[in-house]
Amino acid sequence: MITFLVCLALLVTAYFTYGRYLERLVKIDPQAETPSRRLYDGVDYVELPRWRTFLIQLLNIAGTGPIFGAVLGACFGPVAFIWITLGGILLGAMHDFFSGVLLVRHDGLSIPEVVGHYLGGGMRLFMRIFSVLLLVLVGTVFILSPAQLLAGMTPSIGVTTWVWIILGYYFVATLLPIDKLIANLYPLFGLVLIVMALGLLGAAFVGDYTIPELTTFKNHQLDPHTLPIIPTLFITIACGAISGFHATQSPLMARCIGNEKECRSVFYGAMISESIIALIWAAVAMTFFGGADELALNLEEHNGSAAWAVDAISNGMLGIAGGVLALLGVVAAPITSGDTAFRSARLIIADIFRIEQRSKRKRFLIAIPLFAIGYWLTTIDFDIVWRYFAWTNQSLATVVLWTITVYLYRRNSNYWVSLLPAIMMTYICSSFLFISGQFFGMEQRTAAYLLGGVLTILISLLMLHTLRKNATRNA
Repeated sequence: MITFLVCLALLVTAYFTYGRYLERLVKIDPQAETPSRRLYDGVDYVELPRWRTFLIQLLNIAGTGPIFGAVLGACFGPVAFIWITLGGILLGAMHDFFSGVLLVRHDGLSIPEVVGHYLGGGMRLFMRIFSVLLLVLVGTVFILSPAQLLAGMTPSIGVTTWVWIILGYYFVATLLPIDKLIANLYPLFGLVLIVMALGLLGAAFVGDYTIPELTTFKNHQLDPHTLPIIPTLFITIACGAISGFHATQSPLMARCIGNEKECRSVFYGAMISESIIALIWAAVAMTFFGGADELALNLEEHNGSAAWAVDAISNGMLGIAGGVLALLGVVAAPITSGDTAFRSARLIIADIFRIEQRSKRKRFLIAIPLFAIGYWLTTIDFDIVWRYFAWTNQSLATVVLWTITVYLYRRNSNYWVSLLPAIMMTYICSSFLFISGQFFGMEQRTAAYLLGGVLTILISLLMLHTLRKNATRNA
Protein backbone atom coordinates (compact mmCIF):
# COMPACT_ATOMS: atom_id res chain seq x y z
CA MET A 1 0.00 0.00 0.00
CA ILE A 2 2.95 2.34 0.56
CA THR A 3 3.73 2.51 -3.18
CA PHE A 4 0.12 3.40 -3.92
CA LEU A 5 -0.07 6.09 -1.22
CA VAL A 6 3.20 7.69 -2.34
CA CYS A 7 1.96 7.81 -5.94
CA LEU A 8 -1.37 9.28 -4.83
CA ALA A 9 0.40 11.95 -2.76
CA LEU A 10 2.68 12.83 -5.69
CA LEU A 11 -0.28 13.33 -8.02
CA VAL A 12 -2.10 15.62 -5.59
CA THR A 13 1.06 17.58 -4.77
CA ALA A 14 1.92 18.02 -8.45
CA TYR A 15 -1.24 20.05 -9.06
CA PHE A 16 -0.11 22.68 -6.54
CA THR A 17 3.59 22.61 -7.43
CA TYR A 18 4.46 21.53 -10.96
CA GLY A 19 1.10 22.80 -12.20
CA ARG A 20 1.86 26.26 -10.82
CA TYR A 21 5.34 26.17 -12.36
CA LEU A 22 3.88 25.44 -15.80
CA GLU A 23 1.35 28.22 -15.23
CA ARG A 24 4.18 30.70 -14.63
CA LEU A 25 6.09 29.31 -17.61
CA VAL A 26 3.25 30.07 -19.99
CA LYS A 27 2.51 33.47 -18.35
CA ILE A 28 -1.22 33.12 -17.74
CA ASP A 29 -2.97 36.47 -18.30
CA PRO A 30 -6.16 36.94 -16.23
CA GLN A 31 -6.92 40.13 -18.20
CA ALA A 32 -6.92 38.44 -21.64
CA GLU A 33 -10.29 38.22 -23.36
CA THR A 34 -11.23 34.57 -23.89
CA PRO A 35 -12.89 33.09 -27.01
CA SER A 36 -16.12 32.42 -25.09
CA ARG A 37 -16.66 36.19 -24.81
CA ARG A 38 -14.98 37.49 -27.95
CA LEU A 39 -16.52 34.89 -30.29
CA TYR A 40 -19.80 34.04 -28.52
CA ASP A 41 -22.19 32.23 -30.88
CA GLY A 42 -24.64 30.56 -28.53
CA VAL A 43 -23.72 27.09 -29.86
CA ASP A 44 -20.07 26.21 -29.16
CA TYR A 45 -18.66 29.49 -27.86
CA VAL A 46 -20.54 29.86 -24.57
CA GLU A 47 -19.02 30.87 -21.24
CA LEU A 48 -19.62 28.30 -18.48
CA PRO A 49 -18.74 28.29 -14.75
CA ARG A 50 -15.36 26.81 -13.89
CA TRP A 51 -16.84 23.86 -11.96
CA ARG A 52 -18.86 22.85 -15.01
CA THR A 53 -15.95 23.14 -17.44
CA PHE A 54 -13.77 21.08 -15.06
CA LEU A 55 -16.30 18.23 -14.72
CA ILE A 56 -17.18 18.25 -18.43
CA GLN A 57 -13.48 18.21 -19.37
CA LEU A 58 -12.88 15.31 -16.97
CA LEU A 59 -15.74 13.31 -18.44
CA ASN A 60 -14.80 14.15 -22.03
CA ILE A 61 -11.17 13.08 -21.68
CA ALA A 62 -11.96 10.10 -19.47
CA GLY A 63 -14.98 8.06 -20.50
CA THR A 64 -13.94 4.51 -19.66
CA GLY A 65 -10.30 5.19 -20.57
CA PRO A 66 -8.85 5.47 -17.03
CA ILE A 67 -10.98 2.47 -16.01
CA PHE A 68 -10.56 -0.07 -18.83
CA GLY A 69 -6.98 0.97 -19.66
CA ALA A 70 -5.93 0.85 -16.00
CA VAL A 71 -7.50 -2.59 -15.48
CA LEU A 72 -5.73 -4.00 -18.54
CA GLY A 73 -2.51 -2.18 -17.66
CA ALA A 74 -2.59 -3.61 -14.11
CA CYS A 75 -1.77 -6.99 -15.67
CA PHE A 76 1.78 -5.67 -16.03
CA GLY A 77 1.95 -5.42 -12.22
CA PRO A 78 2.63 -2.55 -9.78
CA VAL A 79 4.98 -0.96 -12.34
CA ALA A 80 1.72 0.46 -13.75
CA PHE A 81 1.58 2.75 -10.69
CA ILE A 82 4.84 4.41 -11.75
CA TRP A 83 3.72 5.02 -15.34
CA ILE A 84 0.35 6.44 -14.27
CA THR A 85 1.96 8.76 -11.72
CA LEU A 86 5.01 10.06 -13.56
CA GLY A 87 3.23 9.90 -16.91
CA GLY A 88 0.26 11.83 -15.52
CA ILE A 89 2.40 14.55 -13.91
CA LEU A 90 5.24 15.04 -16.38
CA LEU A 91 3.55 14.06 -19.66
CA GLY A 92 -0.24 13.90 -19.56
CA ALA A 93 -1.16 16.89 -17.39
CA MET A 94 1.59 19.01 -18.97
CA HIS A 95 0.33 17.97 -22.44
CA ASP A 96 -3.27 18.80 -21.55
CA PHE A 97 -2.42 22.11 -19.86
CA PHE A 98 -0.22 23.54 -22.59
CA SER A 99 -2.45 22.32 -25.42
CA GLY A 100 -5.45 23.79 -23.56
CA VAL A 101 -3.74 27.17 -23.16
CA LEU A 102 -2.71 27.16 -26.83
CA LEU A 103 -6.28 26.40 -27.87
CA VAL A 104 -7.63 29.24 -25.71
CA ARG A 105 -5.06 31.65 -27.17
CA HIS A 106 -5.89 30.57 -30.72
CA ASP A 107 -9.63 31.29 -30.56
CA GLY A 108 -10.57 27.77 -29.44
CA LEU A 109 -9.64 26.39 -32.87
CA SER A 110 -9.35 22.64 -33.29
CA ILE A 111 -5.97 21.06 -32.52
CA PRO A 112 -4.95 20.45 -36.21
CA GLU A 113 -5.13 24.20 -36.87
CA VAL A 114 -2.99 25.00 -33.84
CA VAL A 115 -0.47 22.27 -34.71
CA GLY A 116 -0.26 23.65 -38.25
CA HIS A 117 0.49 27.12 -36.90
CA TYR A 118 3.64 25.79 -35.21
CA LEU A 119 4.70 22.82 -37.33
CA GLY A 120 3.67 23.97 -40.79
CA GLY A 121 1.01 23.33 -43.43
CA GLY A 122 2.03 19.75 -44.14
CA MET A 123 1.58 18.76 -40.51
CA ARG A 124 -1.72 20.67 -40.42
CA LEU A 125 -3.06 18.54 -43.28
CA PHE A 126 -1.76 15.36 -41.66
CA MET A 127 -3.35 16.27 -38.32
CA ARG A 128 -6.67 17.15 -39.91
CA ILE A 129 -6.93 13.66 -41.39
CA PHE A 130 -5.37 11.95 -38.37
CA SER A 131 -7.57 13.74 -35.80
CA VAL A 132 -10.85 13.14 -37.61
CA LEU A 133 -9.88 9.48 -38.02
CA LEU A 134 -9.06 9.19 -34.32
CA LEU A 135 -12.27 10.89 -33.24
CA VAL A 136 -14.46 8.73 -35.48
CA LEU A 137 -12.63 5.64 -34.15
CA VAL A 138 -13.26 6.84 -30.57
CA GLY A 139 -16.90 7.53 -31.34
CA THR A 140 -17.25 4.07 -32.89
CA VAL A 141 -15.56 2.37 -29.92
CA PHE A 142 -17.95 4.23 -27.63
CA ILE A 143 -20.93 3.12 -29.70
CA LEU A 144 -20.00 -0.55 -29.76
CA SER A 145 -18.86 -1.11 -26.17
CA PRO A 146 -22.04 0.24 -24.48
CA ALA A 147 -24.27 -1.29 -27.18
CA GLN A 148 -22.79 -4.74 -26.53
CA LEU A 149 -23.18 -4.34 -22.77
CA LEU A 150 -26.76 -3.09 -23.05
CA ALA A 151 -27.62 -5.96 -25.39
CA GLY A 152 -26.33 -8.39 -22.77
CA MET A 153 -28.60 -6.79 -20.17
CA THR A 154 -31.64 -6.79 -22.48
CA PRO A 155 -31.83 -10.15 -24.32
CA SER A 156 -34.86 -9.01 -26.31
CA ILE A 157 -32.96 -6.08 -27.85
CA GLY A 158 -30.02 -6.84 -30.11
CA VAL A 159 -26.73 -5.01 -30.51
CA THR A 160 -27.79 -3.44 -33.83
CA THR A 161 -30.86 -1.86 -32.26
CA TRP A 162 -28.79 -0.40 -29.43
CA VAL A 163 -26.28 0.92 -31.98
CA TRP A 164 -29.06 2.84 -33.72
CA ILE A 165 -30.42 4.16 -30.42
CA ILE A 166 -26.97 5.39 -29.32
CA LEU A 167 -26.30 6.89 -32.76
CA GLY A 168 -29.60 8.75 -32.54
CA TYR A 169 -28.60 10.19 -29.17
CA TYR A 170 -25.16 11.12 -30.52
CA PHE A 171 -26.73 12.93 -33.44
CA VAL A 172 -28.97 15.05 -31.22
CA ALA A 173 -26.26 15.78 -28.64
CA THR A 174 -23.70 16.73 -31.31
CA LEU A 175 -26.04 19.27 -32.92
CA LEU A 176 -27.44 20.90 -29.77
CA PRO A 177 -25.79 24.03 -28.31
CA ILE A 178 -23.27 23.03 -25.65
CA ASP A 179 -25.17 24.73 -22.81
CA LYS A 180 -28.41 22.78 -23.46
CA LEU A 181 -27.48 19.15 -22.80
CA ILE A 182 -23.74 18.76 -22.23
CA ALA A 183 -23.41 21.62 -19.71
CA ASN A 184 -26.37 20.40 -17.67
CA LEU A 185 -26.03 16.60 -17.73
CA TYR A 186 -22.36 15.80 -18.18
CA PRO A 187 -21.03 17.35 -14.94
CA LEU A 188 -23.19 14.78 -13.13
CA PHE A 189 -21.51 11.87 -14.93
CA GLY A 190 -18.09 13.44 -14.32
CA LEU A 191 -18.94 13.48 -10.63
CA VAL A 192 -20.01 9.81 -10.83
CA LEU A 193 -16.53 8.85 -12.12
CA ILE A 194 -14.98 10.52 -9.06
CA VAL A 195 -17.47 9.05 -6.56
CA MET A 196 -17.06 5.56 -8.01
CA ALA A 197 -13.27 5.69 -7.69
CA LEU A 198 -13.38 7.09 -4.15
CA GLY A 199 -15.92 4.44 -3.13
CA LEU A 200 -13.63 1.66 -4.36
CA LEU A 201 -10.65 3.25 -2.63
CA GLY A 202 -12.59 3.37 0.64
CA ALA A 203 -13.62 -0.29 0.24
CA ALA A 204 -10.00 -1.28 -0.39
CA PHE A 205 -8.87 0.51 2.78
CA VAL A 206 -11.55 -0.82 5.14
CA GLY A 207 -11.96 -4.29 3.63
CA ASP A 208 -9.74 -7.34 3.82
CA TYR A 209 -7.62 -6.29 0.87
CA THR A 210 -3.91 -5.72 0.31
CA ILE A 211 -2.72 -3.33 -2.40
CA PRO A 212 0.51 -4.80 -3.85
CA GLU A 213 3.86 -3.03 -3.49
CA LEU A 214 6.38 -2.29 -6.21
CA THR A 215 9.31 -4.51 -5.25
CA THR A 216 10.37 -5.54 -8.76
CA PHE A 217 9.82 -4.50 -12.35
CA LYS A 218 8.62 -7.99 -13.24
CA ASN A 219 6.14 -8.16 -16.12
CA HIS A 220 3.10 -10.10 -14.85
CA GLN A 221 1.48 -10.56 -18.27
CA LEU A 222 0.79 -14.20 -19.18
CA ASP A 223 2.94 -13.75 -22.30
CA PRO A 224 5.53 -11.09 -21.42
CA HIS A 225 7.46 -11.65 -24.66
CA THR A 226 4.46 -10.68 -26.78
CA LEU A 227 3.50 -7.85 -24.40
CA PRO A 228 6.75 -6.30 -23.13
CA ILE A 229 6.51 -3.42 -20.66
CA ILE A 230 8.32 -1.17 -23.13
CA PRO A 231 6.46 -0.09 -25.17
CA THR A 232 3.18 -1.97 -24.57
CA LEU A 233 2.39 -0.65 -21.08
CA PHE A 234 2.72 2.92 -22.37
CA ILE A 235 0.22 2.20 -25.15
CA THR A 236 -2.19 0.21 -22.96
CA ILE A 237 -2.53 2.88 -20.27
CA ALA A 238 -3.12 6.07 -22.22
CA CYS A 239 -5.97 7.86 -20.43
CA GLY A 240 -4.56 8.26 -16.93
CA ALA A 241 -0.99 8.85 -18.17
CA ILE A 242 -1.03 10.68 -21.54
CA SER A 243 -3.56 10.61 -24.37
CA GLY A 244 -3.69 12.50 -27.66
CA PHE A 245 -7.48 12.19 -27.62
CA HIS A 246 -7.51 14.82 -24.87
CA ALA A 247 -6.13 17.49 -27.20
CA THR A 248 -8.98 16.82 -29.62
CA GLN A 249 -11.53 17.25 -26.81
CA SER A 250 -10.02 20.33 -25.18
CA PRO A 251 -11.32 22.80 -27.83
CA LEU A 252 -14.83 22.17 -26.47
CA MET A 253 -13.92 23.69 -23.10
CA ALA A 254 -11.38 26.15 -24.56
CA ARG A 255 -14.45 27.78 -26.14
CA CYS A 256 -16.26 27.88 -22.77
CA ILE A 257 -13.57 29.08 -20.33
CA GLY A 258 -14.22 32.57 -18.97
CA ASN A 259 -10.67 33.42 -17.83
CA GLU A 260 -7.17 32.16 -18.64
CA LYS A 261 -6.49 31.57 -14.94
CA GLU A 262 -9.02 28.71 -15.10
CA CYS A 263 -6.74 26.70 -17.43
CA ARG A 264 -4.75 25.03 -14.66
CA SER A 265 -7.82 23.64 -12.90
CA VAL A 266 -9.71 22.76 -16.08
CA PHE A 267 -6.88 21.19 -18.10
CA TYR A 268 -4.04 20.27 -15.70
CA GLY A 269 -6.49 19.54 -12.88
CA ALA A 270 -8.79 17.33 -14.94
CA MET A 271 -5.82 15.24 -16.13
CA ILE A 272 -4.44 14.86 -12.59
CA SER A 273 -7.93 13.77 -11.50
CA GLU A 274 -8.04 11.22 -14.31
CA SER A 275 -4.63 9.90 -13.25
CA ILE A 276 -5.90 9.47 -9.69
CA ILE A 277 -8.93 7.57 -11.02
CA ALA A 278 -6.65 5.34 -13.13
CA LEU A 279 -4.31 4.78 -10.16
CA ILE A 280 -7.23 3.66 -7.99
CA TRP A 281 -8.61 1.32 -10.66
CA ALA A 282 -5.19 -0.25 -11.28
CA ALA A 283 -4.81 -0.79 -7.53
CA VAL A 284 -8.26 -2.29 -6.93
CA ALA A 285 -7.98 -4.51 -10.03
CA MET A 286 -4.85 -6.16 -8.65
CA THR A 287 -6.21 -6.12 -5.09
CA PHE A 288 -9.63 -7.60 -5.80
CA PHE A 289 -8.28 -10.58 -7.75
CA GLY A 290 -5.37 -11.20 -5.38
CA GLY A 291 -2.52 -9.84 -7.48
CA ALA A 292 -1.51 -9.00 -11.04
CA ASP A 293 -0.93 -12.65 -11.99
CA GLU A 294 -4.44 -13.63 -10.88
CA LEU A 295 -5.93 -10.59 -12.63
CA ALA A 296 -4.25 -11.61 -15.88
CA LEU A 297 -5.55 -15.17 -15.54
CA ASN A 298 -9.11 -14.02 -14.87
CA LEU A 299 -9.07 -11.67 -17.84
CA GLU A 300 -7.72 -14.45 -20.04
CA GLU A 301 -10.66 -16.66 -19.00
CA HIS A 302 -13.09 -13.89 -19.99
CA ASN A 303 -11.55 -13.05 -23.37
CA GLY A 304 -9.70 -10.03 -22.00
CA SER A 305 -12.94 -8.23 -21.18
CA ALA A 306 -12.18 -5.19 -19.03
CA ALA A 307 -15.94 -4.55 -18.83
CA TRP A 308 -16.40 -7.93 -17.12
CA ALA A 309 -13.63 -7.10 -14.63
CA VAL A 310 -15.14 -3.68 -13.87
CA ASP A 311 -18.54 -5.25 -13.20
CA ALA A 312 -17.01 -7.96 -10.96
CA ILE A 313 -14.92 -5.45 -8.99
CA SER A 314 -17.75 -2.94 -8.54
CA ASN A 315 -20.32 -5.49 -7.42
CA GLY A 316 -17.82 -7.40 -5.30
CA MET A 317 -16.46 -4.38 -3.45
CA LEU A 318 -19.48 -2.04 -3.35
CA GLY A 319 -22.51 -4.36 -3.66
CA ILE A 320 -25.71 -3.01 -5.23
CA ALA A 321 -24.42 0.57 -5.21
CA GLY A 322 -21.34 -0.65 -7.04
CA GLY A 323 -23.50 -2.35 -9.66
CA VAL A 324 -25.35 0.89 -10.34
CA LEU A 325 -22.10 2.85 -10.52
CA ALA A 326 -20.61 0.19 -12.80
CA LEU A 327 -23.58 0.57 -15.13
CA LEU A 328 -22.98 4.31 -15.26
CA GLY A 329 -19.24 3.82 -15.62
CA VAL A 330 -19.25 1.29 -18.46
CA VAL A 331 -22.37 2.49 -20.28
CA ALA A 332 -23.10 6.17 -19.60
CA ALA A 333 -19.46 7.32 -19.48
CA PRO A 334 -18.48 5.98 -22.91
CA ILE A 335 -21.69 7.26 -24.46
CA THR A 336 -21.06 10.78 -23.17
CA SER A 337 -17.45 10.69 -24.41
CA GLY A 338 -18.52 9.24 -27.74
CA ASP A 339 -20.86 12.07 -28.59
CA THR A 340 -18.26 14.73 -27.71
CA ALA A 341 -15.81 12.87 -29.97
CA PHE A 342 -18.20 13.30 -32.88
CA ARG A 343 -18.83 16.90 -31.81
CA SER A 344 -15.08 17.57 -31.88
CA ALA A 345 -14.85 15.98 -35.35
CA ARG A 346 -17.63 18.33 -36.50
CA LEU A 347 -15.69 21.33 -35.17
CA ILE A 348 -12.46 20.23 -36.90
CA ILE A 349 -14.23 19.98 -40.27
CA ALA A 350 -15.95 23.32 -39.66
CA ASP A 351 -12.57 24.91 -38.91
CA ILE A 352 -10.98 23.37 -42.00
CA PHE A 353 -13.60 24.75 -44.37
CA ARG A 354 -14.43 27.82 -42.25
CA ILE A 355 -18.09 26.86 -41.95
CA GLU A 356 -19.87 28.90 -39.28
CA GLN A 357 -21.84 26.74 -36.86
CA ARG A 358 -24.74 28.97 -35.86
CA SER A 359 -26.80 27.42 -38.65
CA LYS A 360 -28.49 24.13 -37.74
CA ARG A 361 -28.48 23.13 -41.40
CA LYS A 362 -24.70 23.52 -41.69
CA ARG A 363 -24.13 21.54 -38.49
CA PHE A 364 -26.46 18.88 -39.88
CA LEU A 365 -24.60 18.63 -43.21
CA ILE A 366 -21.27 18.06 -41.46
CA ALA A 367 -22.66 15.56 -38.95
CA ILE A 368 -24.43 13.27 -41.44
CA PRO A 369 -21.32 11.86 -43.20
CA LEU A 370 -19.46 11.54 -39.88
CA PHE A 371 -22.18 9.36 -38.41
CA ALA A 372 -22.49 7.36 -41.63
CA ILE A 373 -18.78 6.48 -41.38
CA GLY A 374 -19.18 5.75 -37.68
CA TYR A 375 -22.02 3.35 -38.35
CA TRP A 376 -20.05 1.59 -41.09
CA LEU A 377 -17.14 1.07 -38.66
CA THR A 378 -19.50 -0.65 -36.20
CA THR A 379 -19.82 -3.47 -38.74
CA ILE A 380 -16.05 -4.18 -38.45
CA ASP A 381 -14.61 -6.44 -35.75
CA PHE A 382 -14.43 -4.39 -32.53
CA ASP A 383 -10.95 -5.72 -31.69
CA ILE A 384 -9.58 -4.37 -34.97
CA VAL A 385 -11.05 -0.90 -34.35
CA TRP A 386 -9.71 -0.79 -30.77
CA ARG A 387 -6.31 -2.16 -31.72
CA TYR A 388 -5.46 0.72 -34.04
CA PHE A 389 -7.17 3.37 -31.93
CA ALA A 390 -4.64 2.86 -29.08
CA TRP A 391 -1.52 3.47 -31.21
CA THR A 392 -3.16 6.30 -33.16
CA ASN A 393 -4.04 7.96 -29.87
CA GLN A 394 -0.48 7.97 -28.53
CA SER A 395 0.94 9.07 -31.87
CA LEU A 396 -1.32 12.11 -31.83
CA ALA A 397 -0.14 12.92 -28.29
CA THR A 398 3.44 12.81 -29.58
CA VAL A 399 2.70 15.35 -32.32
CA VAL A 400 1.10 17.67 -29.77
CA LEU A 401 4.15 17.37 -27.49
CA TRP A 402 6.39 18.47 -30.37
CA THR A 403 4.01 21.39 -31.02
CA ILE A 404 4.29 22.48 -27.39
CA THR A 405 8.09 22.27 -27.66
CA VAL A 406 8.13 24.63 -30.65
CA TYR A 407 5.80 27.02 -28.83
CA LEU A 408 8.00 27.15 -25.72
CA TYR A 409 11.19 27.47 -27.81
CA ARG A 410 9.78 30.46 -29.66
CA ARG A 411 8.97 32.12 -26.33
CA ASN A 412 12.49 31.46 -24.98
CA SER A 413 10.89 29.41 -22.21
CA ASN A 414 12.01 26.12 -20.67
CA TYR A 415 11.19 23.83 -23.60
CA TRP A 416 12.85 20.82 -21.94
CA VAL A 417 9.62 20.15 -20.02
CA SER A 418 8.05 19.03 -23.30
CA LEU A 419 11.09 18.11 -25.42
CA LEU A 420 12.11 15.12 -23.29
CA PRO A 421 8.53 13.73 -23.12
CA ALA A 422 8.22 14.29 -26.90
CA ILE A 423 11.36 12.24 -27.59
CA MET A 424 10.25 9.55 -25.15
CA MET A 425 6.79 9.17 -26.72
CA THR A 426 8.32 9.21 -30.20
CA TYR A 427 10.35 6.18 -29.16
CA ILE A 428 7.34 4.45 -27.56
CA CYS A 429 5.26 4.83 -30.73
CA SER A 430 8.17 3.99 -33.05
CA SER A 431 9.25 0.84 -31.19
CA PHE A 432 5.61 -0.30 -30.94
CA LEU A 433 5.48 -0.33 -34.74
CA PHE A 434 8.26 -2.92 -34.90
CA ILE A 435 7.35 -4.97 -31.80
CA SER A 436 3.57 -5.22 -31.86
CA GLY A 437 1.86 -7.95 -33.85
CA GLN A 438 -0.61 -5.28 -34.95
CA PHE A 439 2.13 -3.96 -37.25
CA PHE A 440 5.50 -5.61 -38.06
CA GLY A 441 5.63 -7.95 -35.03
CA MET A 442 9.37 -8.60 -35.19
CA GLU A 443 10.49 -11.60 -33.13
CA GLN A 444 14.05 -10.24 -32.86
CA ARG A 445 13.41 -7.79 -30.02
CA THR A 446 16.89 -6.24 -30.05
CA ALA A 447 16.56 -5.39 -33.72
CA ALA A 448 13.04 -4.04 -33.15
CA TYR A 449 14.20 -1.76 -30.34
CA LEU A 450 17.15 -0.56 -32.40
CA LEU A 451 14.94 0.23 -35.38
CA GLY A 452 12.60 2.09 -33.06
CA GLY A 453 15.60 4.08 -31.83
CA VAL A 454 16.76 4.89 -35.37
CA LEU A 455 13.28 6.08 -36.35
CA THR A 456 13.11 8.17 -33.17
CA ILE A 457 16.43 9.84 -33.95
CA LEU A 458 15.33 10.65 -37.51
CA ILE A 459 11.99 12.09 -36.38
CA SER A 460 13.64 14.04 -33.55
CA LEU A 461 16.24 15.55 -35.89
CA LEU A 462 13.49 16.57 -38.31
CA MET A 463 11.44 18.15 -35.52
CA LEU A 464 14.47 19.97 -34.07
CA HIS A 465 15.23 21.35 -37.53
CA THR A 466 11.62 22.59 -37.73
CA LEU A 467 11.97 24.08 -34.27
CA ARG A 468 15.06 26.13 -35.13
CA LYS A 469 13.80 27.10 -38.59
CA ASN A 470 10.62 28.60 -37.13
CA ALA A 471 12.23 30.07 -34.02
CA THR A 472 11.80 33.66 -35.18
CA ARG A 473 8.05 33.41 -35.76
CA ASN A 474 5.62 34.84 -33.23
CA ALA A 475 4.43 32.44 -30.54
